Amino acid sequence: MTESTGSTPKTTHDASRPSKATRLQEPESGPDAAAAARGRTTIADGVVAKIAGMAAREVPGIHALGGGMARTMGAVRDMVPGGGTSVTRGVKVEVGERQSAIDLSLVVEYGYAITDVAAGVRENVIAAVERMTGLEVVEVNIAVNDVHLPDEEGDHEDTEGRVQ
Repeated sequence: MTESTGSTPKTTHDASRPSKATRLQEPESGPDAAAAARGRTTIADGVVAKIAGMAAREVPGIHALGGGMARTMGAVRDMVPGGGTSVTRGVKVEVGERQSAIDLSLVVEYGYAITDVAAGVRENVIAAVERMTGLEVVEVNIAVNDVHLPDEEGDHEDTEGRVQ
């Protein structure tokens, strides 16, 4: 009688509660759940494009981003009240769940080594996007479409001077 009473609660107790090793694992829900298990974060293409555009512009030797037509259309858009300047001009991105690929179109200042500027842009863009988004940047393709000469009129200075 004592054996059955002593062993029954112990057996029932062990079967209803998880083992100590199981209890130490992170729960799937509740206040102790890991943050990653509580939802999903998605990052829009436009977010990555803005980060990449800003990072590319920080590199010495970059005059502008975008090809000839994109810069022309951008200059027109900049003149329209509320149009503002587009940070994403000359930037195209593809964003997956964990990776991103970036294409940049650049205008380099005359006198800078294009390969050095491209390498600097690539490094800066990769560092900024990976740091800010957590996405792995698998490639940064750079197309240098033009070289800005010192005696050429500036795109923004000239258009801003005419519109008042």
